[in-house]
Amino acid sequence: MRRFGLILLSFIMLLLAAACDLSNHESNGEKEHEKVTLRVAWWGVQSRHDYTKKVIQMYEQANPNVEIVEEYASWDDYWKKLAPRAAASGLPDVIQMDRAYLFQYGETGQLDDLTPYIEDGTIDVSSIDDNAISGGRMAGKLYGFALGSNVLSVITNDHLIQEAGINIDDEHWIWDDFEQTAIDVHNAAGVYGTNGMYPADVFFPYYLRTQGARLYNEDGTDLGYTDDGLFAAYFERQLRLVDAKAFPTPDVQAHITGINDDLIVKGNAAMSWNWSNQYSGFAESAEAPLSIHLPPEHADKAALFLRPSMFFSIPKSSTQKEQAAKFIDFFVNNVEANKLIKGDRGVPVSSKVIKEIKPELSEVEAKIFDYVEKASRHVSATDPVDPLGNAEIMKALDELSEQILFKKITPEDGAKSFRKQAELILGRNKQS
Repeated sequence: MRRFGLILLSFIMLLLAAACDLSNHESNGEKEHEKVTLRVAWWGVQSRHDYTKKVIQMYEQANPNVEIVEEYASWDDYWKKLAPRAAASGLPDVIQMDRAYLFQYGETGQLDDLTPYIEDGTIDVSSIDDNAISGGRMAGKLYGFALGSNVLSVITNDHLIQEAGINIDDEHWIWDDFEQTAIDVHNAAGVYGTNGMYPADVFFPYYLRTQGARLYNEDGTDLGYTDDGLFAAYFERQLRLVDAKAFPTPDVQAHITGINDDLIVKGNAAMSWNWSNQYSGFAESAEAPLSIHLPPEHADKAALFLRPSMFFSIPKSSTQKEQAAKFIDFFVNNVEANKLIKGDRGVPVSSKVIKEIKPELSEVEAKIFDYVEKASRHVSATDPVDPLGNAEIMKALDELSEQILFKKITPEDGAKSFRKQAELILGRNKQS
């Protein structure tokens, strides 16, 4: 009798286990096929809207249970709409995010940390270098996943460089070589040797990196360099170039309203400091052939960095975070999707994607990809995300730059004034 009872009990337990397994299977099946609505938001021009919609259609076809609601606008309208939605905890599930706003939204607790989605493999980073995504990280948390990379570059007008008899060795040239090149071009061709390196908020931080320093400290509460001689030296070089008529004053630069007006496009300058993605517009508009080079003194301090063109972020308020992370993974890793994107949001962060889509690129696009690939061998981690108050500090830097180049104040006085203004603004972050 006892034996029969044990057999009956075992049989009942097996039935219960089978029922439980069936229940779990049905539950998982329901979850897998459960309809999900995902809201994806971005800014851009019409061409970006068009291909992004096609990428979204591809994702929906691969994931029939997902319906994506598209929310897009121009740059200005995008941020005007996003702010009130953030205040009401109504942000879209996937937000295209810019570096200028990442600190603001991340520091106020609006954005989710994407690190867990990388650790569990939802976002595959097996073909992505950490330097490519480090720009979205703050205090150990990844608030934005980079969609593409740009790198600082020096674009040259080949005819003017050759006319001056110059050969640029961009693997090894130093700041003095750059200065001499600009002067030699002016002496040979009667044009500016270089553009004005405006705005200063792009190029002064790079100069600091070549000296082993940074513009801000890690937590954004102070300047990252202590020697004001670095500030003075940067602008003293520009003053020497202005005196040699090899460098335009700010009023000349102010008249440039678009690519067609740019000094290098019109043949009025031999070099132009710009981000690598801007090479395309210049190359297609200029009459002379253009080349793209690594900036001076990039090597010793690994001063170059992969600048995220933009990010995708997931808000903490989203109820579809896992699905949002899956969409980000698709956007950065799917080869067919990136054949449509073609580097519009920066050179893809995935080396696998780059390799597969390069045959689809135009000659100009391929040059940008090749340049970023070359530069990526010399990069280090990007600077910390711009702190609160950065816009005020950059405004002060640009104003001081003009005063120095018009010789209203000395570089030394400019350095003191900049430090005083920056420390006052950044001091607020110590109290928050």
